[in-house]
Amino acid sequence: MNMMRGAQAYARVGVESGVMSASPHQLIVMLFDGAQASIRAAKMHMEDGNISAKGQAISKALNIVNNGLAAALDHERGGELSERLGSLYDYIARLLLRANLLNDQAALDEAAHLLEDIGSAWREIAPQVDGS
Repeated sequence: MNMMRGAQAYARVGVESGVMSASPHQLIVMLFDGAQASIRAAKMHMEDGNISAKGQAISKALNIVNNGLAAALDHERGGELSERLGSLYDYIARLLLRANLLNDQAALDEAAHLLEDIGSAWREIAPQVDGS
């Protein structure tokens, strides 16, 4: 058990170091990655019948979507794109809630697919954002 705590502490330090040295663009990529990892964990827990862990994983993904990705939108400068992304993040949040309440794996899959599409588009603009 102590080894596990040590490994978790090491991982936490690695993530914290990565966050502190990341550009704003890289931070958003990290949010997409974290949401995807949480959804994968939720699917695994759903398949194993571990309701508590499933709920925690979905809550983490939901927190990332609502308080990370959606909160990072700049509605003043982002215009229509920001509005559309906000609506999409709201839809993803509803999918996650549905997945949690109904053990709906298809809802998790759809949320993961949408996040992957948006995240891959975000990654594509990296050279333009980081290069300016």
